Amino acid sequence: MERHIQLPLTEELARSLKAGDSVYVTGTVYTSRDAGHKRMCEALERGEKLPFDPTDATIYYVGPTPAKPGQVIGSAGPTTSGRMDAYAPTMMSVGARGMIGKGARLPEVVEAMKKYSGVYFGAIGGAGALLAKSIKKCELIAYEDLGAEALRKLYVEDMPLVVIIDCQGNNLYETGRAAYLKAAEL
Repeated sequence: MERHIQLPLTEELARSLKAGDSVYVTGTVYTSRDAGHKRMCEALERGEKLPFDPTDATIYYVGPTPAKPGQVIGSAGPTTSGRMDAYAPTMMSVGARGMIGKGARLPEVVEAMKKYSGVYFGAIGGAGALLAKSIKKCELIAYEDLGAEALRKLYVEDMPLVVIIDCQGNNLYETGRAAYLKAAEL
């Protein structure tokens, strides 16, 4: 199913998405990778607030390249999501609901998604220049010393994504493979 969705990713919206849905996302997305996630989780352990309100937030696992003159952002392709698996359950426990990246997730992350109504969106690796075209605004909000891994606030319009794992734990990587293998037997 193809859908156009508007962020923030509320629980109601998250529950309406199904693994395999093609979505075009519009709204605010935050960027962070492993170094930024580590800092945020350490801050939470100390009882500190995050540099943004995580309620219903979607986090894009990306370390964009510098913008060329006249551009909002450089190439912005997804990074491997597994590097954030140690931090994702904590981020969801404080309200973050959406994750954008590439690759498989650990069972602990899927369980947290089911508990907190999280959704994992897949972005196409190697298509960073194309994905950057959907990014209309970019603002550095924290951890500037991390360079490409700094925390940024993006405004995206019609960013093309696929729901890989929905909040019921349905996983397109598993169901898609099973469907392919079944078709190959015919």
